[in-house]
Amino acid sequence: MWREKNMTQIQTKKKRRKNYYFTKEHEEAIIKYIASEDRQVRTELYVSLIQPAFSELVDKITYTYKFTSLPNIDSLRDECKIWLTTVISKFKPEKGSKAFSYFSVITKNWFIHKVKKNSQKTRREVQYEEVAKEIEQKHLSTENSYYHQRSQKEFWEHLWKEIETWDKATLKPNEKKVLEAIKILLADPDHIEIFNKKAIYLYIREITGLNTKQVVNNLNKLREKYRNFKKKWTEEIK
Repeated sequence: MWREKNMTQIQTKKKRRKNYYFTKEHEEAIIKYIASEDRQVRTELYVSLIQPAFSELVDKITYTYKFTSLPNIDSLRDECKIWLTTVISKFKPEKGSKAFSYFSVITKNWFIHKVKKNSQKTRREVQYEEVAKEIEQKHLSTENSYYHQRSQKEFWEHLWKEIETWDKATLKPNEKKVLEAIKILLADPDHIEIFNKKAIYLYIREITGLNTKQVVNNLNKLREKYRNFKKKWTEEIK
């Protein structure tokens, strides 16, 4: 009995330690900030709740994903924290995602972009071959020469435009959640090469709040739309 109680307390402490800096109060503060047009109210919300949460979030991500090896990391951390203040309004709470998940993803992507820019000095620009092959093998099983006919960047740009049109179709609530998560991850195709299959599923699950089975099922439903897009694309380049 004592052991079970003790384990429960330890698990509770771990949970608190994980999200203590970005709680429901901080989530609500961001929503109020976006909804308010009162400069004083927005300033108070930012100074008292949002700024401390963003600051801790950036610090956690730089250490967790080892971005500390970047040159001038202290300056980059400060730059990222300032940048986050400029994109608060891009968060859409009505889409169903959590602010913590949304800002975690875009913060990580921001640093990945910095890593890439730093790497470009010594190597050629990273293309999307690895992820493209993974998607082809897992979902489409198409010929290896497909992406040789069009540049990777052009493909992702057209795919993004296609996904934008899917919003207008009749989608169920969970399908919309998964679609919004995909749009967040593909918002900047320059970063997509860092995502592997497992990471994509984890990000979508985190952003949507759905379990793994729900994520997989709804991705399968959206896959048909992707197949149609790919078929049309292939026919156009023949």
